[in-house]
Amino acid sequence: MLMQSETRWSDPPPDLMLTSALVNVLANAILSGEQEKDAIVTRLGKVLGRNWRWIRPLAGRYLETFTGRTRPRRREVVSFLRLDRDFAEACHRYGHQIKILHRIGGPQLMRPVAAAENWPIPRIETIGALADWLELDSSELGWFADLKALGYKRPQPRLEHYHYRVLAKATGSIRLIETPKPRLKDLQRRILVAILDHVPSHPAVHGFVKGRSIQTFAAPHVGRRVVLRMDLENFFPTFPGARVQSFFRTLGYPEPVADLLGGLATNCVPRTAWSEMIKQTSFALDPQELWHIRAMYARPHLPQGAPTSPSLANLCSYRLDRRLSGLAQSAGAAYTRYADDLAFSGGEKFEHSAARFATQVAVILLEEGFSVHHRKTRIMRQSVRQHLAGLVTNQRLNVRRSDFDLLKAILTNCVRHGPESQNREAHPHFREHLVGRIGFMESINTEKGRRLRAIFDQIEWE
Repeated sequence: MLMQSETRWSDPPPDLMLTSALVNVLANAILSGEQEKDAIVTRLGKVLGRNWRWIRPLAGRYLETFTGRTRPRRREVVSFLRLDRDFAEACHRYGHQIKILHRIGGPQLMRPVAAAENWPIPRIETIGALADWLELDSSELGWFADLKALGYKRPQPRLEHYHYRVLAKATGSIRLIETPKPRLKDLQRRILVAILDHVPSHPAVHGFVKGRSIQTFAAPHVGRRVVLRMDLENFFPTFPGARVQSFFRTLGYPEPVADLLGGLATNCVPRTAWSEMIKQTSFALDPQELWHIRAMYARPHLPQGAPTSPSLANLCSYRLDRRLSGLAQSAGAAYTRYADDLAFSGGEKFEHSAARFATQVAVILLEEGFSVHHRKTRIMRQSVRQHLAGLVTNQRLNVRRSDFDLLKAILTNCVRHGPESQNREAHPHFREHLVGRIGFMESINTEKGRRLRAIFDQIEWE
């Protein structure tokens, strides 16, 4: 949309020019259409009413700076213009003659990166279109996305969209489960099905991906001379809201739409929620560690418990997976990842450099914003049990003997004393729970699964 307007500049100093409406108007013009040099030059010429000679080189420098990167935010384009020395010189030289004849407004268009151009995701270019797609009005959309973090700053039940539950980790720390309330969960599921499910994950990723599992995660590492296992700390809270919004801009969504989609998929835990959780739990945490945990969850992050979080965590880790795959290939190793579990394996060449390789992996993880749980790092040679995600990988995929023995004991006691005596965790559907565990055993080791099912068939269910 073009709006007729005229603003004339009367002898402004160059520093004033670069902090004036001119920079904002030019940034809007650059972002409002195709990101191609001739198109940008045409729009800037229309804004200024004249094709100044400095416009084309400016457009070239802009494309050189941002091509191949995530779609820039408006403030990034403004910053680029303010810091461009040739643009500043042009403003100083021609300041008396520069005038704004038009303001180019209207919505920005979808502009995905090259790899995303053919992905079948919905085309949503305005806030109103996003609200219509989600079957909300604009105020409801803003309330659910909560980009101003009012749920954190002004904690009230009406502003809270999550239920919280604290679980103890084996390391002595805690894990926070953040379960979205029904309406927000429905919105997140729509985003998952219509958008995220159509974006391919990296081939090395096996967690939360259709057609892949812990079997496909562990299979490339069967029978290898050495297996390196590493674990990431605080996987989901590590992804900040800005990173999620950047991902949606990569898909091509304009900045206002991407910010709202990111807001719907992230959360800030309010202070009052922590107070209630601490009262209801008996975890003895060091005050400094508790402060660190609260600070981590206070910023916008992927909530563990939201349907969108596993997929977004995988997709936002694409660059990490590419770097680790390249590093593994250079070392003659295989690489797979299942959520926060990383696995590398190789032959004799890799065996000699496994410790140094683990250090290189830790450096890449640090550069990408992750941290390693060093106490869980394991270099497993063939002389010991090599295991990944609960599966043994020494000669072939197998279940751990301790897991098999435990399930066998539970089933045997169900036969002797009745199933209720063994439902210590109060599973509402205990029979189905046992069937699922036996089915998993069968998928890994048919013979062991058959033996367990024979015991299960002897249980008398009421």
